[in-house]
Amino acid sequence: MDIILKYFPGITDHQKEQFAQLQELYSVWNAQINVISRKDIETLYERHVLHSLGIAKVHQFAPGSKILDVGTGGGFPGIPLAILFPDSSFHLVDSIGKKIKVVNEVSTAIGLTNLTSQHERAEKVKGKYDFVVSRAVTRMKPFIQWIHNKFEDRSINSIDNGILYLKGGDLDEELNETKRPYQLNELSNFFEEEFFETKKVVYMPF
Repeated sequence: MDIILKYFPGITDHQKEQFAQLQELYSVWNAQINVISRKDIETLYERHVLHSLGIAKVHQFAPGSKILDVGTGGGFPGIPLAILFPDSSFHLVDSIGKKIKVVNEVSTAIGLTNLTSQHERAEKVKGKYDFVVSRAVTRMKPFIQWIHNKFEDRSINSIDNGILYLKGGDLDEELNETKRPYQLNELSNFFEEEFFETKKVVYMPF
């Protein structure tokens, strides 16, 4: 939990309480439904919570923003972002129902009121959003095909609506095949831990 306060010292007491509950909740639920690798439970705050919040170092969602989290798994990056941005709404989707069960149980336990979830394939999700977030569910080209028609026409944020995608490694070839403009943001510029050396946030406007 200290690692969250290290990089987000301005969070409220309520947000601290919500973040603090995540370790026990994910430990309990992960024992029943495996959504995080067993070894990663011990580094939950660094490798899952803080990693998810890397998106917030790249862009701060304006109040009233609507964000779709595709392939959320057990709730990453959607749940940490929903805690950090209580004035934005988050819709978390995954094609595996038991993972959405974990999302529902965790979000209910910590009292998140700005989060909804759905057991569905991304391409079948209805609605329009300001941003689509995700954490390395597939290559970018097929990902774009899933969500290209899910963006609001109007923008209420300081950057254009688009994708904010957490991914690691050398991404130039993968991103260039999309033939779309993009911006690469190195998480090592924001977080000093070794885990983040190769981690990035890809921003792709739509």
